[in-house]
Amino acid sequence: MTQAAAGKAIVILGGGTAGWMAACLIAQRWPHAQVTLVESPEIGIVGVGEGSTPQLKHFFDRLGIAEAEWMPACDATYKLGIGFHGWSDRAGHGAYFHPFPTALDSHTAPHFFYNTRARRTGRDVVAHPDRFLLPARLAAAACAPQPDANFPFEVSYGYHFDAHKVGAFLGHHATTKLGAVQLQRTIATAERDASGDIAALLCDDGERIPGDVFLDASGFRSILFEKTLGVPFQSFADTLFNDRAVVLPTPRDEAAPLPSQTRATALSAGWVWDIPLTTRTGNGYVYSSRHLSPDQAEAELRAHLGVGDVGTARHLTMRVGRVAKSWSHNALAIGLAQGFIEPLEATALHIVMATVEAFLDAVDANGFTPAASAPFNEAIAARYDGVRDYIVAHYRLNQRGTDPTGYWAEARALAQLSDPLKALMSAWFTGADMAALVEQMGIGRYYNAISWHCLMAGYGTFPDEHRLVPAGPDIERIDLHKIDDFLDRCALNFRPHLTHLPRHLKSRDTR
Repeated sequence: MTQAAAGKAIVILGGGTAGWMAACLIAQRWPHAQVTLVESPEIGIVGVGEGSTPQLKHFFDRLGIAEAEWMPACDATYKLGIGFHGWSDRAGHGAYFHPFPTALDSHTAPHFFYNTRARRTGRDVVAHPDRFLLPARLAAAACAPQPDANFPFEVSYGYHFDAHKVGAFLGHHATTKLGAVQLQRTIATAERDASGDIAALLCDDGERIPGDVFLDASGFRSILFEKTLGVPFQSFADTLFNDRAVVLPTPRDEAAPLPSQTRATALSAGWVWDIPLTTRTGNGYVYSSRHLSPDQAEAELRAHLGVGDVGTARHLTMRVGRVAKSWSHNALAIGLAQGFIEPLEATALHIVMATVEAFLDAVDANGFTPAASAPFNEAIAARYDGVRDYIVAHYRLNQRGTDPTGYWAEARALAQLSDPLKALMSAWFTGADMAALVEQMGIGRYYNAISWHCLMAGYGTFPDEHRLVPAGPDIERIDLHKIDDFLDRCALNFRPHLTHLPRHLKSRDTR
């Protein structure tokens, strides 16, 4: 830990997964700082099923917490990626799988890239992503991502979990293992000093909680950043329409294989998530309130799930966008107080981790100074905008014809696109080298070339079939049977998801 952080009082406003994740990362990196997390006992528990990217595994590995310790406590399952269903009506493209990248991709991804480029330029070759990438086969077979011991390749994976239970687990770890302090208080406002820094949190009973550095994890209320510091919020509503969700869990089918993927199914004005937990299936319809009322959305979700009037649905409001700066004065915004990009690609916790770790790195290198905060804010804003562009592309490039609300046609007509997204779309439709452009633009750290190819090829955004011509001598013939054999033999090293879930942990109290 740098001298700048030694002895500092770090105060985190708000618990939940974001707040406790930050508490763990800070307390571990800065063991001589005092980390205090303040959360209100009056804030309700949402506890929806949530998914993650592979970065969550790195987080638990960094803390030294084994999967056998936290997964059973949080109803967690493995996640190989996301299956998209109904986003395209193109023949043969009603579904595709977006995998997390693996070491094996280097053997087959170049052939995938080659064939997509050939098909983009009018050749009739196979270019569906599921044919070329191992995780799609593993997910289709409901396999776990852990191979047999004699298989020398790792497969990247994320998790599905109960968000409230993960927050509670991390809170227990932070307070019992890392020395963090938890306070149950209701915060009325914050006090600023003469320099404009936040000096203390003020409780509704008059208690004052001072600190040197404050983290705002207060959710969409953004008590410190927007209400106290006046940091403006930059909305993404012009390109991302969804601002509501209706959530309705269902029992898990014990007789069916346990999926190792999230399922994202397009409906009339948004999409439904299907997140498999060990105890239930988490379902939620993310939709636009300009196109559907809450009652209509709930009715459509119930019809999709086939549950009639069974169960109680919860309705949530979302605000999509980000604060202009994630580090302002002596405060850092994280979680929903920092921003939110709808849950389509499950990046929320990834951004929390990236934000906190980049903040710790910046302070360790340059202290609590503008020399540290300025490049940090620029990098975090670029990360948000890079993720936003990938999510926007899902809607802008949709090939869905069924459209009773006009939602999907409006999304395809989006014109307010960023320059990087325009460049990528132009490269795709003109037959340019997409992989080279992703590398040249430096955006692969948000979503790599495989992700962009899976999205565009998965939708079937190619010339109409009647315009395609057989591949001539100028096109290399990719041996698909050889690729099938390679992937099939790789898949033999993986076992059913349910048989590989950690189960041997003794129960522990994480309340």
